[in-house]
Amino acid sequence: MTPWLHFNPTARGLITLYSSTMMAGMWAMIVPTIPVLATSFAISPGTAAQLITALAVGRFAGMPLSGFLLDRFGARTALIAGPLMACVSALVAALMPWFALILIPVFLIGVADSIWVIAREIAGVDLVRLDHGPLIGGLLTEKLGFRAVFIAYAACAATSALLGWSVESHQQAGAPEIRAASVQGWHLQAIKQRLYALRDLFYQIAPELRPTYAVLVLATFTSFAHRVTSQSIVPVFASVMLNMTPKEIGLLFTISGLSVFVMILPAGFVIDKVGRKWATVPSTGIPAIAFLLIPFAGSFWQLAILLSFLGVSNGLSLGSLATSTYDVVPAHARGRLQAARRTIAEVGGIAAPLFGGLLADKFNPGVPFFAYAPLLILSAVLLALVARETIPR
Repeated sequence: MTPWLHFNPTARGLITLYSSTMMAGMWAMIVPTIPVLATSFAISPGTAAQLITALAVGRFAGMPLSGFLLDRFGARTALIAGPLMACVSALVAALMPWFALILIPVFLIGVADSIWVIAREIAGVDLVRLDHGPLIGGLLTEKLGFRAVFIAYAACAATSALLGWSVESHQQAGAPEIRAASVQGWHLQAIKQRLYALRDLFYQIAPELRPTYAVLVLATFTSFAHRVTSQSIVPVFASVMLNMTPKEIGLLFTISGLSVFVMILPAGFVIDKVGRKWATVPSTGIPAIAFLLIPFAGSFWQLAILLSFLGVSNGLSLGSLATSTYDVVPAHARGRLQAARRTIAEVGGIAAPLFGGLLADKFNPGVPFFAYAPLLILSAVLLALVARETIPR
Protein backbone atom coordinates (compact mmCIF):
# COMPACT_ATOMS: atom_id res chain seq x y z
CA MET A 1 0.00 0.00 0.00
CA THR A 2 1.42 3.40 -0.97
CA PRO A 3 1.95 6.07 1.74
CA TRP A 4 -0.73 8.20 0.04
CA LEU A 5 -3.39 5.62 0.81
CA HIS A 6 -2.50 5.56 4.53
CA PHE A 7 -4.22 8.95 4.90
CA ASN A 8 -7.94 8.97 5.66
CA PRO A 9 -10.31 10.33 2.96
CA THR A 10 -10.58 13.76 4.61
CA ALA A 11 -6.82 14.19 4.81
CA ARG A 12 -6.36 13.00 1.22
CA GLY A 13 -9.02 15.43 0.08
CA LEU A 14 -7.44 18.37 1.88
CA ILE A 15 -3.96 17.54 0.57
CA THR A 16 -5.35 17.20 -2.94
CA LEU A 17 -7.25 20.48 -2.80
CA TYR A 18 -4.30 22.40 -1.35
CA SER A 19 -2.04 20.96 -4.05
CA SER A 20 -4.58 21.70 -6.77
CA THR A 21 -4.88 25.29 -5.57
CA MET A 22 -1.13 25.80 -5.77
CA MET A 23 -1.01 24.22 -9.23
CA ALA A 24 -3.75 26.60 -10.40
CA GLY A 25 -1.70 29.51 -9.03
CA MET A 26 1.08 28.67 -11.44
CA TRP A 27 -0.83 30.64 -14.09
CA ALA A 28 1.08 33.61 -12.64
CA MET A 29 4.28 32.25 -14.21
CA ILE A 30 2.95 33.45 -17.58
CA VAL A 31 2.71 37.10 -16.44
CA PRO A 32 6.47 37.84 -16.88
CA THR A 33 6.29 36.70 -20.52
CA ILE A 34 4.21 39.75 -21.56
CA PRO A 35 7.19 42.02 -22.45
CA VAL A 36 8.89 39.11 -24.25
CA LEU A 37 5.72 38.45 -26.28
CA ALA A 38 5.80 42.08 -27.44
CA THR A 39 9.36 41.66 -28.72
CA SER A 40 8.89 38.17 -30.16
CA PHE A 41 5.82 39.06 -32.20
CA ALA A 42 6.77 42.68 -32.98
CA ILE A 43 3.68 44.08 -31.29
CA SER A 44 3.21 46.94 -28.84
CA PRO A 45 3.48 46.24 -25.10
CA GLY A 46 -0.15 47.27 -24.65
CA THR A 47 -1.22 44.71 -27.23
CA ALA A 48 0.82 42.01 -25.48
CA ALA A 49 -0.96 42.87 -22.23
CA GLN A 50 -4.22 41.73 -23.83
CA LEU A 51 -3.14 38.23 -22.87
CA ILE A 52 -4.74 39.08 -19.50
CA THR A 53 -7.88 40.36 -21.24
CA ALA A 54 -8.26 37.05 -23.08
CA LEU A 55 -7.91 35.21 -19.76
CA ALA A 56 -10.49 37.46 -18.10
CA VAL A 57 -13.00 37.02 -20.95
CA GLY A 58 -12.54 33.26 -20.65
CA ARG A 59 -13.18 33.37 -16.92
CA PHE A 60 -16.34 35.36 -17.51
CA ALA A 61 -17.55 32.98 -20.21
CA GLY A 62 -16.71 29.95 -18.07
CA MET A 63 -18.97 30.86 -15.16
CA PRO A 64 -22.19 29.34 -16.62
CA LEU A 65 -20.30 26.21 -17.70
CA SER A 66 -18.76 25.80 -14.25
CA GLY A 67 -22.19 26.00 -12.64
CA PHE A 68 -23.58 23.40 -15.03
CA LEU A 69 -20.69 20.98 -14.41
CA LEU A 70 -20.90 21.33 -10.64
CA ASP A 71 -24.67 20.95 -10.46
CA ARG A 72 -24.83 18.05 -12.90
CA PHE A 73 -21.64 16.07 -12.20
CA GLY A 74 -20.19 17.30 -8.88
CA ALA A 75 -16.93 18.94 -7.77
CA ARG A 76 -14.74 15.91 -8.53
CA THR A 77 -15.57 16.03 -12.24
CA ALA A 78 -14.94 19.78 -12.37
CA LEU A 79 -11.61 19.35 -10.53
CA ILE A 80 -10.55 16.97 -13.29
CA ALA A 81 -12.14 18.68 -16.31
CA GLY A 82 -10.86 22.20 -15.49
CA PRO A 83 -7.15 21.30 -15.20
CA LEU A 84 -7.30 18.95 -18.23
CA MET A 85 -8.79 21.72 -20.33
CA ALA A 86 -6.12 24.14 -19.08
CA CYS A 87 -3.38 21.62 -19.82
CA VAL A 88 -4.43 21.05 -23.43
CA SER A 89 -5.01 24.78 -24.01
CA ALA A 90 -1.57 25.70 -22.63
CA LEU A 91 0.12 23.15 -24.89
CA VAL A 92 -1.75 24.56 -27.89
CA ALA A 93 -0.72 28.11 -26.88
CA ALA A 94 2.93 27.03 -26.79
CA LEU A 95 2.68 25.95 -30.45
CA MET A 96 0.91 29.02 -31.86
CA PRO A 97 2.99 30.92 -34.47
CA TRP A 98 1.11 34.26 -34.15
CA PHE A 99 0.11 36.29 -31.11
CA ALA A 100 -3.54 36.59 -32.20
CA LEU A 101 -3.80 32.80 -32.24
CA ILE A 102 -2.30 32.54 -28.74
CA LEU A 103 -5.26 34.52 -27.41
CA ILE A 104 -7.67 31.70 -28.34
CA PRO A 105 -6.13 28.98 -26.11
CA VAL A 106 -5.53 31.59 -23.38
CA PHE A 107 -9.28 32.34 -23.52
CA LEU A 108 -9.88 28.61 -23.02
CA ILE A 109 -7.44 28.62 -20.09
CA GLY A 110 -9.67 31.31 -18.57
CA VAL A 111 -12.74 29.12 -19.06
CA ALA A 112 -10.87 26.22 -17.45
CA ASP A 113 -9.70 28.40 -14.57
CA SER A 114 -13.30 29.45 -13.89
CA ILE A 115 -14.34 25.80 -13.64
CA TRP A 116 -11.28 25.02 -11.54
CA VAL A 117 -11.68 27.78 -8.96
CA ILE A 118 -15.43 27.28 -8.43
CA ALA A 119 -14.85 23.54 -8.00
CA ARG A 120 -12.28 24.20 -5.27
CA GLU A 121 -14.66 26.57 -3.50
CA ILE A 122 -17.46 24.03 -3.56
CA ALA A 123 -15.06 21.34 -2.38
CA GLY A 124 -14.27 23.44 0.69
CA VAL A 125 -11.08 25.25 -0.24
CA ASP A 126 -10.77 28.83 -1.38
CA LEU A 127 -7.19 29.53 -0.39
CA VAL A 128 -4.78 32.37 -0.99
CA ARG A 129 -1.90 30.93 -2.98
CA LEU A 130 1.71 30.99 -1.88
CA ASP A 131 2.77 31.59 -5.43
CA HIS A 132 6.33 31.02 -6.60
CA GLY A 133 5.04 30.76 -10.17
CA PRO A 134 6.09 34.25 -11.33
CA LEU A 135 9.77 33.73 -10.46
CA ILE A 136 9.77 30.31 -12.13
CA GLY A 137 8.11 31.85 -15.18
CA GLY A 138 10.70 34.60 -15.37
CA LEU A 139 13.58 32.13 -15.21
CA LEU A 140 12.03 29.86 -17.82
CA THR A 141 11.37 32.80 -20.13
CA GLU A 142 14.99 33.96 -19.93
CA LYS A 143 16.52 30.51 -20.37
CA LEU A 144 14.13 28.72 -22.73
CA GLY A 145 11.68 31.30 -24.13
CA PHE A 146 8.04 32.10 -23.50
CA ARG A 147 6.79 28.83 -25.03
CA ALA A 148 8.49 26.87 -22.25
CA VAL A 149 6.33 28.72 -19.71
CA PHE A 150 3.10 27.53 -21.34
CA ILE A 151 4.45 23.97 -21.36
CA ALA A 152 5.37 24.24 -17.66
CA TYR A 153 1.89 25.51 -16.85
CA ALA A 154 0.41 22.62 -18.81
CA ALA A 155 2.44 20.22 -16.65
CA CYS A 156 1.08 21.87 -13.48
CA ALA A 157 -2.48 21.58 -14.80
CA ALA A 158 -1.99 17.92 -15.72
CA THR A 159 -0.67 17.23 -12.22
CA SER A 160 -3.71 18.90 -10.70
CA ALA A 161 -6.05 16.85 -12.91
CA LEU A 162 -4.43 13.67 -11.61
CA LEU A 163 -4.84 14.90 -8.03
CA GLY A 164 -8.50 15.61 -8.73
CA TRP A 165 -9.17 11.88 -9.18
CA SER A 166 -8.68 11.33 -5.43
CA VAL A 167 -11.35 13.83 -4.36
CA GLU A 168 -14.49 12.08 -3.21
CA SER A 169 -17.66 13.40 -4.80
CA HIS A 170 -20.44 14.18 -2.36
CA GLN A 171 -23.09 14.76 -4.99
CA GLN A 172 -26.26 12.87 -4.18
CA ALA A 173 -27.38 10.61 -6.98
CA GLY A 174 -30.84 11.33 -8.19
CA ALA A 175 -31.07 14.65 -6.40
CA PRO A 176 -34.16 16.51 -7.53
CA GLU A 177 -33.48 19.10 -10.18
CA ILE A 178 -35.04 22.46 -9.58
CA ARG A 179 -36.34 24.01 -12.76
CA ALA A 180 -37.16 27.64 -13.08
CA ALA A 181 -38.62 29.59 -15.92
CA SER A 182 -35.79 31.02 -17.96
CA VAL A 183 -35.59 33.77 -20.54
CA GLN A 184 -34.54 32.57 -23.95
CA GLY A 185 -32.41 34.48 -26.46
CA TRP A 186 -30.72 37.88 -26.41
CA HIS A 187 -33.28 40.05 -28.20
CA LEU A 188 -34.24 43.40 -26.66
CA GLN A 189 -37.24 42.05 -24.78
CA ALA A 190 -35.21 39.19 -23.30
CA ILE A 191 -32.51 41.60 -22.12
CA LYS A 192 -35.14 43.81 -20.50
CA GLN A 193 -36.62 40.80 -18.71
CA ARG A 194 -33.20 39.85 -17.35
CA LEU A 195 -32.63 43.38 -16.09
CA TYR A 196 -36.05 43.41 -14.43
CA ALA A 197 -35.25 40.08 -12.77
CA LEU A 198 -31.96 41.50 -11.47
CA ARG A 199 -33.80 44.57 -10.15
CA ASP A 200 -36.39 42.40 -8.40
CA LEU A 201 -33.56 40.36 -6.88
CA PHE A 202 -31.92 43.54 -5.59
CA TYR A 203 -35.21 44.62 -4.01
CA GLN A 204 -35.23 41.45 -1.92
CA ILE A 205 -32.41 42.98 0.14
CA ALA A 206 -33.61 44.92 3.18
CA PRO A 207 -33.96 48.62 2.16
CA GLU A 208 -31.46 49.84 4.75
CA LEU A 209 -28.84 47.38 3.43
CA ARG A 210 -29.25 48.04 -0.30
CA PRO A 211 -26.70 50.92 -0.40
CA THR A 212 -24.18 48.64 1.34
CA TYR A 213 -24.68 45.93 -1.29
CA ALA A 214 -24.30 48.45 -4.12
CA VAL A 215 -21.04 49.74 -2.62
CA LEU A 216 -19.75 46.17 -2.19
CA VAL A 217 -20.48 45.51 -5.88
CA LEU A 218 -18.50 48.62 -6.86
CA ALA A 219 -15.65 47.63 -4.52
CA THR A 220 -15.51 44.15 -6.02
CA PHE A 221 -15.47 45.67 -9.51
CA THR A 222 -12.53 47.93 -8.62
CA SER A 223 -10.78 45.05 -6.84
CA PHE A 224 -10.87 42.93 -9.99
CA ALA A 225 -9.82 45.92 -12.09
CA HIS A 226 -6.75 46.73 -10.01
CA ARG A 227 -5.63 43.10 -9.85
CA VAL A 228 -5.73 42.52 -13.59
CA THR A 229 -4.18 45.94 -14.21
CA SER A 230 -1.30 44.92 -11.96
CA GLN A 231 -0.92 41.61 -13.82
CA SER A 232 -1.06 43.14 -17.29
CA ILE A 233 0.52 46.61 -17.02
CA VAL A 234 3.14 46.21 -14.25
CA PRO A 235 5.23 43.82 -16.43
CA VAL A 236 5.06 46.36 -19.27
CA PHE A 237 5.99 49.24 -16.94
CA ALA A 238 8.87 47.29 -15.42
CA SER A 239 10.23 46.31 -18.82
CA VAL A 240 9.74 49.55 -20.76
CA MET A 241 10.36 52.14 -18.04
CA LEU A 242 12.84 50.31 -15.77
CA ASN A 243 14.47 47.87 -18.24
CA MET A 244 13.86 44.86 -15.99
CA THR A 245 14.46 41.30 -17.15
CA PRO A 246 11.73 38.61 -17.09
CA LYS A 247 13.44 37.08 -14.05
CA GLU A 248 13.22 40.37 -12.16
CA ILE A 249 9.59 40.83 -13.16
CA GLY A 250 8.85 37.31 -11.97
CA LEU A 251 10.52 38.06 -8.64
CA LEU A 252 8.35 41.17 -8.26
CA PHE A 253 5.18 39.11 -8.51
CA THR A 254 6.57 36.44 -6.22
CA ILE A 255 7.13 39.12 -3.57
CA SER A 256 3.54 40.29 -4.09
CA GLY A 257 2.28 36.70 -3.77
CA LEU A 258 4.20 36.21 -0.53
CA SER A 259 2.57 39.38 0.84
CA VAL A 260 -0.85 37.88 0.12
CA PHE A 261 0.13 34.68 1.89
CA VAL A 262 1.39 36.52 4.96
CA MET A 263 -1.98 38.25 5.27
CA ILE A 264 -4.08 35.05 5.44
CA LEU A 265 -4.28 34.76 9.23
CA PRO A 266 -4.27 38.51 10.08
CA ALA A 267 -7.04 39.15 7.51
CA GLY A 268 -9.17 36.37 8.97
CA PHE A 269 -8.75 37.80 12.47
CA VAL A 270 -9.65 41.33 11.32
CA ILE A 271 -12.73 40.16 9.39
CA ASP A 272 -14.07 37.99 12.20
CA LYS A 273 -13.04 39.89 15.33
CA VAL A 274 -12.38 43.55 14.55
CA GLY A 275 -14.81 44.45 11.77
CA ARG A 276 -15.53 43.86 8.10
CA LYS A 277 -14.86 47.50 7.18
CA TRP A 278 -11.41 47.33 8.77
CA ALA A 279 -10.57 44.91 5.95
CA THR A 280 -12.69 46.22 3.05
CA VAL A 281 -11.70 49.91 3.30
CA PRO A 282 -7.91 49.27 3.29
CA SER A 283 -8.36 46.68 0.51
CA THR A 284 -9.29 49.53 -1.84
CA GLY A 285 -7.55 52.46 -0.14
CA ILE A 286 -4.07 50.88 -0.15
CA PRO A 287 -4.16 50.10 -3.92
CA ALA A 288 -5.26 53.68 -4.59
CA ILE A 289 -2.11 55.00 -2.90
CA ALA A 290 0.07 52.37 -4.59
CA PHE A 291 -1.35 53.18 -8.04
CA LEU A 292 -0.58 56.87 -7.54
CA LEU A 293 3.03 56.02 -6.63
CA ILE A 294 3.85 53.24 -9.12
CA PRO A 295 4.48 55.65 -12.06
CA PHE A 296 7.19 57.33 -9.94
CA ALA A 297 8.99 54.08 -9.04
CA GLY A 298 12.57 54.24 -10.25
CA SER A 299 14.08 50.96 -9.13
CA PHE A 300 13.35 47.29 -8.57
CA TRP A 301 12.99 47.68 -4.81
CA GLN A 302 10.72 50.71 -4.99
CA LEU A 303 8.37 48.79 -7.28
CA ALA A 304 8.70 45.67 -5.11
CA ILE A 305 7.60 47.59 -2.00
CA LEU A 306 4.57 48.98 -3.81
CA LEU A 307 3.61 45.53 -5.12
CA SER A 308 3.97 44.11 -1.61
CA PHE A 309 1.39 46.67 -0.45
CA LEU A 310 -0.86 45.55 -3.29
CA GLY A 311 -0.40 42.00 -1.99
CA VAL A 312 -1.44 43.08 1.49
CA SER A 313 -4.57 44.72 0.08
CA ASN A 314 -5.38 41.59 -1.93
CA GLY A 315 -5.04 39.53 1.24
CA LEU A 316 -7.50 41.81 3.00
CA SER A 317 -10.00 41.78 0.13
CA LEU A 318 -10.03 37.99 -0.25
CA GLY A 319 -12.98 36.94 1.83
CA SER A 320 -13.89 40.33 3.29
CA LEU A 321 -16.04 41.49 0.36
CA ALA A 322 -17.68 38.08 0.00
CA THR A 323 -18.30 37.85 3.76
CA SER A 324 -19.75 41.36 3.91
CA THR A 325 -22.10 40.50 1.02
CA TYR A 326 -23.08 37.29 2.80
CA ASP A 327 -24.07 39.41 5.83
CA VAL A 328 -26.18 41.78 3.77
CA VAL A 329 -28.20 39.61 1.37
CA PRO A 330 -31.15 37.40 2.37
CA ALA A 331 -30.46 33.68 2.69
CA HIS A 332 -32.94 32.62 0.00
CA ALA A 333 -31.22 34.82 -2.63
CA ARG A 334 -27.66 34.59 -1.35
CA GLY A 335 -26.25 32.55 -4.20
CA ARG A 336 -27.78 34.66 -6.97
CA LEU A 337 -26.78 37.97 -5.41
CA GLN A 338 -23.23 36.77 -4.79
CA ALA A 339 -23.09 35.60 -8.41
CA ALA A 340 -24.44 38.95 -9.63
CA ARG A 341 -21.74 40.80 -7.67
CA ARG A 342 -18.99 38.61 -9.09
CA THR A 343 -20.33 38.78 -12.65
CA ILE A 344 -20.28 42.59 -12.60
CA ALA A 345 -16.75 42.41 -11.18
CA GLU A 346 -15.66 40.15 -14.04
CA VAL A 347 -16.63 42.95 -16.43
CA GLY A 348 -14.03 45.07 -14.66
CA GLY A 349 -11.53 42.28 -15.08
CA ILE A 350 -12.16 42.28 -18.84
CA ALA A 351 -12.23 46.05 -19.41
CA ALA A 352 -9.29 47.10 -17.22
CA PRO A 353 -6.39 45.49 -19.16
CA LEU A 354 -7.99 46.46 -22.49
CA PHE A 355 -8.30 50.13 -21.54
CA GLY A 356 -4.98 50.04 -19.71
CA GLY A 357 -3.20 48.64 -22.76
CA LEU A 358 -4.62 51.42 -24.94
CA LEU A 359 -3.44 54.07 -22.47
CA ALA A 360 0.01 52.46 -22.19
CA ASP A 361 0.46 52.48 -25.96
CA LYS A 362 -0.86 56.00 -26.50
CA PHE A 363 0.97 57.62 -23.60
CA ASN A 364 3.23 55.49 -21.39
CA PRO A 365 2.82 52.45 -19.07
CA GLY A 366 2.46 54.67 -16.01
CA VAL A 367 -0.73 56.38 -17.17
CA PRO A 368 -3.15 53.46 -16.57
CA PHE A 369 -2.32 53.58 -12.84
CA PHE A 370 -3.23 57.28 -12.67
CA ALA A 371 -6.45 56.55 -14.59
CA TYR A 372 -7.68 53.83 -12.21
CA ALA A 373 -6.61 55.45 -8.92
CA PRO A 374 -9.70 57.74 -8.64
CA LEU A 375 -12.02 54.72 -8.95
CA LEU A 376 -10.18 53.03 -6.08
CA ILE A 377 -10.37 56.20 -3.98
CA LEU A 378 -14.12 56.42 -4.62
CA SER A 379 -14.60 52.80 -3.53
CA ALA A 380 -12.63 53.33 -0.33
CA VAL A 381 -14.59 56.51 0.56
CA LEU A 382 -17.97 54.85 -0.10
CA LEU A 383 -17.00 51.75 1.90
CA ALA A 384 -15.98 53.99 4.81
CA LEU A 385 -18.93 56.42 4.75
CA VAL A 386 -21.88 54.62 3.12
CA ALA A 387 -21.47 50.89 3.70
CA ARG A 388 -22.60 49.54 7.06
CA GLU A 389 -20.47 47.52 9.42
CA THR A 390 -21.98 44.04 9.10
CA ILE A 391 -20.00 42.01 11.63
CA PRO A 392 -22.38 40.19 14.00
CA ARG A 393 -22.18 41.61 17.56
